[in-house]
Amino acid sequence: MHGDSLGDQPSPDRQSHHGGSTGRSPLAETSFDDLLREVVERAHSALDEQSRWKLLLDAVVTMGADLDLDTLLGRIVEIASDLAGARFAALGVLDTGPGRRLRTFITHGLTPEQHERIGDLPTGHGILGLIIDRPEPLRLHDLTQHPESYGFPADHPPMKSFLGVPVRTRGKVFGNLYLSEKRSDEDFTEQDEAIVVALAAAAGVAIENARLHEEAARRERWLAATAEIASLLSGAGADALQSVADRAREVAEADVAWVVVGDRAERLTLEVVSGVPHDPQAGESVSFDNSLASAVVRSGTPLSTEDLASDDRAVNVGAQLGWPQLGPVVVVPMSTSQGIIGTLALGWFPANVQGYHELNTALPASFAEQAALAIAITRAREDQQRLTLFEDRDRIARDLHDLVIQRLFAVGLGLQSLSRLIDSDDVATRLSTAVDDLDGTIKDIRRTIFALGAMDESTDIQAEVVRMVERSSDTLGFRPSLVLEGPVRTRIGARVAPDLLAVLGEALSNAARHAAASAVEVRLAVGDEIRLRVADNGRGLPEGVAESGLLNMRQRAERLGGRCVVTAPPEGGTVLEWTVPPD
Repeated sequence: MHGDSLGDQPSPDRQSHHGGSTGRSPLAETSFDDLLREVVERAHSALDEQSRWKLLLDAVVTMGADLDLDTLLGRIVEIASDLAGARFAALGVLDTGPGRRLRTFITHGLTPEQHERIGDLPTGHGILGLIIDRPEPLRLHDLTQHPESYGFPADHPPMKSFLGVPVRTRGKVFGNLYLSEKRSDEDFTEQDEAIVVALAAAAGVAIENARLHEEAARRERWLAATAEIASLLSGAGADALQSVADRAREVAEADVAWVVVGDRAERLTLEVVSGVPHDPQAGESVSFDNSLASAVVRSGTPLSTEDLASDDRAVNVGAQLGWPQLGPVVVVPMSTSQGIIGTLALGWFPANVQGYHELNTALPASFAEQAALAIAITRAREDQQRLTLFEDRDRIARDLHDLVIQRLFAVGLGLQSLSRLIDSDDVATRLSTAVDDLDGTIKDIRRTIFALGAMDESTDIQAEVVRMVERSSDTLGFRPSLVLEGPVRTRIGARVAPDLLAVLGEALSNAARHAAASAVEVRLAVGDEIRLRVADNGRGLPEGVAESGLLNMRQRAERLGGRCVVTAPPEGGTVLEWTVPPD
C-alpha cells in the first residue's frame, strides 16, 4: 500500500536522536488485523464514493431529459435523499416576487399521514429562511440547537442532523435543497455536502431548461390565441370584446380580465368583464378618467401595479363593483394605426400573485394589438355593409316615391272618376272606401320613405324610437306615451335595430288604422332581453284581420331568436310584445 494512504510515518529501524533511546513508529505498534481493517474500510469508502458519483452522473442525465418542471423537482428531491443517505429531503421553491419567500415546498420521506398531521407547509422562516437570506451550504450537527431554529409544528418528525444547499440558475437562486436525519445516525460529511452541491448545480441547469421550455410553451399559447382571435371576432360589439377578454384571461391564467373602451377624445367606459359576475348597468357608474386605463390610452404603453388597492394611479374597479379583492393588475393598450380604441386589463387575486410575476407583458400587449386590429377590420367591414344597406334604402325610397306612389295616385284618380259614372250607392261606397285605403297606403309608404332616410342620418336607436313615436301622433290624433328602460343606446346594436324599428312602425300603424284607440303606450326595456311592448285601449283585433303584418313581425322576431305575441286583454284593447336576445 502506498505510504500516502496511511500517513507519512518514520521507518521502524530509525532511532530517535533524543536521549539516545530507540523510538518505534505507531505503525510498528499497530497490529496487522487493525491495518487490514483500515485498508478495507478505506477501500469500501472509496467504492461507495465512486458509486455515489456514478449515481449523480446518471441522475444528471435523466434530469436533463425531463422538461416538465413539477416532475423534475420531485426527481431532484428523491435523488438528493439517495445521494446523501438522508431520511428526509425537501426542495423549497422561492417566490419570484420581492418577498423571496417559499412558494412551493416539495418533500420526500414523509408519509401522507405525517403530511396531514403537520398541516400547512413552511413559507420560509427560521433555518429555512436563513439559507434563503444567505444562499450558502449549511451543515448542522443538531438543527434544534441553532439560534434560528423555531417554528416546528408539534407533530413534525424529530430531526437533528441537517444539510442545506442553494439551487442556482444562472446566478439566481431558484430554491434550496434541505436534507435531514442521515440514515447512519451520523452527521452529514463534507463529501455529502460536495455531492449535493454538485447535484444542485446540475439541477439548476435542468430547472433553467425546464423554465425555458415552459416560457416557450406560454409564448406558443399567446401566439396561437393571437392567430385565432380574428376568427373569434364575428362582430365589433360587446360579443367581440367579450371574446378578447375571455381568451386573454384564459391564456394569462389570470383571475379577472376586463376591457375599457374609448380614446383620448371620449369618456372611457367599462365594456366587458371576464372571470367574475358583472352588471353592465353598474359598470356604467365607474369613472376611468383618472386611472391606469386613461394613462395607458394617453401614453400608448402598458402599465402594471402590484397592488390595485394601494396604487394612487389606479381605479379600484373591483371594489366599486363588488368583485373579490384584486392584487396585481396589468393594463395594455388596444391600438390600431388609427389610434387606441381601449385597453385590456388582467388581474390576479392576492393568493395567485405568482401568475402576475411569470407574465411577460409584451405577450398580452401584442395580443391586444392584434385583437384591436381584428375589431377595426370587422368594424370597417360592417361600415361597408351598412353603406350598402343605406344605398339600397335610397334606391327603394326613390322607387317607392317615383313609381309606386305615382301608380297608386293614378289608380285612385281612376276609381274616383269611375264612381261618378255608377248609379249604385253600394258600389260607389265601396269605391270610395278603396280610394281611402289607397290614400292610407300612400301615407304609409311616405312614412316608410321618411324612416329610411332618417336611418341614414342617425344610428342613435333611442332617438329614432322617440321620433317614430312623436310622428305617429299625426295619424293617431294624439301622442302615445313612451317608456324607456335600461341601456337602450348601448345594448341594441345594428343587427336588431332595423327590425325593432320596423315592428314599432307596423304596430303604431295598425293602432292608427284598426284600433280606434284613444291611448297607446310604447315601452322599450333592455336587460337580459330586448322587449318592445305596444298596448292600446281600442276595440281589439277584428275578426278576419289580414295576417300579413303580424306574420312579418313574428318572422322578424324568430329570425333573431326571439318571439312575437299579440293578445287581447279582457279589459279591451290589443297588446303586442316583441322580444329578442340582446345584440
